[in-house]
Amino acid sequence: MSAEDLEKYETEMELTLYREYRDVVGIFKYVVETDRRFYLCNQVDVKARTEQGDVFFEVSMSDAWVWDMYRPARFAKNVKVLTFKDVNVEELQGSDFDPPKP
Repeated sequence: MSAEDLEKYETEMELTLYREYRDVVGIFKYVVETDRRFYLCNQVDVKARTEQGDVFFEVSMSDAWVWDMYRPARFAKNVKVLTFKDVNVEELQGSDFDPPKP
């Protein structure tokens, strides 16, 4: 596979992922961003934990969709993330559900 073929494949995968996001965003209540992933979900719980003087976050999500073009299945019933970095949680509102049109 040439570099050009790989780039074309990745571009197509990103477009497919965006289209899927556009189709599913309306069924979710929250957007969750971690240092590694972007999630849509209907329930989220973030807890700050301390272990041996280090603070980390435990993020639990239910009915989630994961922005990851390499995952064969992006829907997950339950997701748990442990991270030492920031976590951003936003509640979506009716007007927030309109993604830009391609």
